[in-house]
Amino acid sequence: MSKRDYMNTSVQEPPLDYSFKSIQMIQDLVSEEPRTGLRPVKHSKSGKSLTQSLWLNNNVLNDLKDFNQVVSQLLQHPENLAWIDLSFNDLTTIDPVLTTFFNLSVLYLHGNGIHRLGEVNKLAVLPRLRSLTLHGNPIEEEKGYRQYVLCNLPRITTFDFSGVTKADRSTAEVWKRMNIKPKKVRVKQDVL
Repeated sequence: MSKRDYMNTSVQEPPLDYSFKSIQMIQDLVSEEPRTGLRPVKHSKSGKSLTQSLWLNNNVLNDLKDFNQVVSQLLQHPENLAWIDLSFNDLTTIDPVLTTFFNLSVLYLHGNGIHRLGEVNKLAVLPRLRSLTLHGNPIEEEKGYRQYVLCNLPRITTFDFSGVTKADRSTAEVWKRMNIKPKKVRVKQDVL
């Protein structure tokens, strides 16, 4: 990798945009042409995109099978992926593959079919995640939805396109104390 390629890999670069393409499987991205925007996406000498943003919104994806392999074929620096938009698809879970992108700071999952609030816990391992959307999923109807997410993802600064305030953090902390039982620590006693 040349220093120039690395320097050109940036969130400021236009996204690799596969939105509104009726994509059913991640593997389809390899043969599909991305949308073109006002500014073209820059490419490395090997033909891979030099961007940190991947938009897959408004498709019909129901899983992320082969996501790592396909992203590695499309992006020169998949490890630098910072923004993934998977909104308005048919996803019912948060695939663990998303937790392998440690530079991910923006993740859009709104308008899917995620129905277990506990799915959010998977994202706690992402150290740079700051912006997350989940509205429009069945989990949004769960009591304490916003508080649960903010408790489990304390580094989030924007949730469902709203800034997270100090009051939100306080409310989430109170909610946590009232609703999440601490794990009991079992003390072994020596039997004489």
